[in-house]
Amino acid sequence: MTSPSHAGRLAGKRAMVTAAGAGIGRATALAFAAEGATVLATDIDTASLASLVAEQPSITTRTLDVTDPAAIAAVVVEAGMVDILFNCAGYVHAGTILDTDEASWRRSFTINVDSMFHTCRAVLPGMLERGGGSIVNMSSVASSIKGVPNRFAYSTTKAAVIGLTRSIAADYVARGVRCNAICPGTVKTPSLADRVRALGGDEEAVWRGFTERQPMGRLGDPREIAALAVYLASDESSFTTGTVHVVDGGWSN
Repeated sequence: MTSPSHAGRLAGKRAMVTAAGAGIGRATALAFAAEGATVLATDIDTASLASLVAEQPSITTRTLDVTDPAAIAAVVVEAGMVDILFNCAGYVHAGTILDTDEASWRRSFTINVDSMFHTCRAVLPGMLERGGGSIVNMSSVASSIKGVPNRFAYSTTKAAVIGLTRSIAADYVARGVRCNAICPGTVKTPSLADRVRALGGDEEAVWRGFTERQPMGRLGDPREIAALAVYLASDESSFTTGTVHVVDGGWSN
């Protein structure tokens, strides 16, 4: 195992991050850059990518719709070498199975699962050719870990992400490629704020409800998830693959 150096735990590595414009993806792109990685940050929102570069000019950005397999392949070809892939793009559909129509079901899988299928397929040949790499996939506590009311489609897709992660890990463990999943609880992100606003009514009460269900009495911070992503991306975790890391403030206990 390589010991961390003052140059950064990810020095000399090239990382690709999806949904890097805001929230956990943004925090992770910044954390990767701070640890010395050459970061390619992708998002469908060009304005958010511009603000990311304003905050950290060393980061390279590309607009990317993760529902477009051809666009994914093109970005990876342009990137050339990808040592670290952080799959963070996601969509939260609210409702039970009876509230989930065909379009919402398909959209949930397209964004949450199919995108990871395509990004992993795109970067894996290069990783295998070079003899190593780390893939970190964003799942959720709302998955096979914990049943959460009104998150039927979301939880189903995030359970699929866990299966995808473990399968890749098992297939390539002997060839130097590691694949792990992170399962956050409720994290205070811009996307969560958007969903709160979309509910209408008393926003303060909604935020209070999210907080009160947390044993720690607070929501997670994106930087706390990013710190784990850095570890899983780095050589410090070289003996770690096929794992599911719960970061939820004790919510699933």
